[in-house]
Amino acid sequence: MDNGGRLERRALLAGGLAGATVALAGCSSTSAATSSTSAATSATSAPPEPRPTTPAAAFARLMEGNKRWVSGDLHHPDRDPDRRQLVAQTQHPFGAILACIDSRVPPELLFDTGLGDLYVMRTGGEAVGPVVTGSVEYGPMTSGTPLIVVLGHQRCGAVEAAYKSIRDGKPLPGNLQAIAKALRPAYEQAVKEGGADPVETMARAQARLTATDLRSNQDLAPLVHKGALAVVGAYYSLDTGKVEVLTGAPS
Repeated sequence: MDNGGRLERRALLAGGLAGATVALAGCSSTSAATSSTSAATSATSAPPEPRPTTPAAAFARLMEGNKRWVSGDLHHPDRDPDRRQLVAQTQHPFGAILACIDSRVPPELLFDTGLGDLYVMRTGGEAVGPVVTGSVEYGPMTSGTPLIVVLGHQRCGAVEAAYKSIRDGKPLPGNLQAIAKALRPAYEQAVKEGGADPVETMARAQARLTATDLRSNQDLAPLVHKGALAVVGAYYSLDTGKVEVLTGAPS
């Protein structure tokens, strides 16, 4: 091949490479633009739902969220940077949940709620004392939170330990004994009721009795009587994910 042929071939190769480079750059730019658009779309969340202001509306919001948890059709509402900024300066939770410390019973998840929606208190077996009661009272008494839920649950280790301790007359070690002491009324109620599974009976009794005590205490009772607050006793199934209402559901 002569020099002229070689030069022509080189020119054709150079032109082809330049065209390919431009095409690849165009594809890359299109892909980046598409990714940016997709990211912007995913980062944009729906506007938050209005905060429930009545016991019935707050209760309905929680139970709707639990239905989504059971079915797996979760919304994961209000869990993005926009929501974080919105509630950074002030909060107005629509519910207060007193639940057990059990790692399988996270209220925010099983009610499919978002950041700033709930006050959450967690103690072994929902055991209460002055500090816990004061924490539960905080929302209703300072910011108009219209709903309290005392949430017991299936296979509660704290309740089982307290039940065996009281039944056998063997104190639990350290400060665990304070939990057993706090759960004694539920133990006595379970013994009175009987049943095939006394530990489960006691767990349900603990949720009901605690809700009743909170509903009738001197600070919360006036709010309950005027319809500004409901105190619900409930029970969570580890097997199904469903929350069962035991007492106090607002109409």
